[in-house]
Amino acid sequence: MSKKSDGLESGTTPITLLTPATVKVLVFTLAYLGVATIWAIGAGNSEFIFYIAVMAILIGAVTFVHSRVRLTTGVLWALSLWGLAHMAGGLVPVPDSWPINGDIRVLYSLWLIPDILKYDHVVHAYGFGTTTWVCWQGLRSVLVQHTELRPTFGLMVLCAAGGMGFGALNEVIEFAATLLMPETNVGGYLNTGWDLVSNLVGTTVAAILIRVSN
Repeated sequence: MSKKSDGLESGTTPITLLTPATVKVLVFTLAYLGVATIWAIGAGNSEFIFYIAVMAILIGAVTFVHSRVRLTTGVLWALSLWGLAHMAGGLVPVPDSWPINGDIRVLYSLWLIPDILKYDHVVHAYGFGTTTWVCWQGLRSVLVQHTELRPTFGLMVLCAAGGMGFGALNEVIEFAATLLMPETNVGGYLNTGWDLVSNLVGTTVAAILIRVSN
C-alpha cells in the first residue's frame, strides 16, 4: 500500500482541496442544501432549519478532516448523499395512503416494511456505515506513515466503535432539538433504541466490507 495509491500526502505537503472531483461534490451538496433551506423556511419547519445549521457545521468539519487526511472522492460522495437523504427524510411529504409511524407525513416516518423497517433506519445504517469508512481512512492516513496497514479485525472494531460513537453524538443533537423546539419528529426512547441498532448494523456492514475489500 503506497502513499500515492491511497491519495495520501506527507505531513509537509499541502493538499489541494478543490479538485474537479471535489468541486462537483461541493456544488451538488450546496445545491440541495439551498433548496432544503428555502423549503424549510417556507414551510416554517424550525426543526430542519436547526438541522441545516448542523449540516453547515459538519461540512466545515469534513473539510478540515479532508484537508488533513485526503478523503477519497467515493467517501465524499457517500457523505453528500447521506446529507441529501437526511434533508429529504425531514422535508419530503408522503401520500396519505402510505404507512407511517406517528403523525408527521414525511419520509422519515415512512415504513418501508410495515412495523419492521423505516426509511429512518436505512438512513441511520447507511450514514454511520459511511462514518465508519471515514474513520478507517483517517486512521489509515495517520498510521500508514509509519507502517504498512491492513484492515485487521481489531482495527475494524475500532473504526466501527468510532462510527457508533458519532451515531451517539447524533442522538445528543436530536435530544437538543427536542429541548429547543416544542414540536419535532425525533421520537421517543424506542426510536432512539432503533436508531442505535440501525447504526450498529451500518457500522458492522461497513467494517466487514472494508475488511474483505482489502
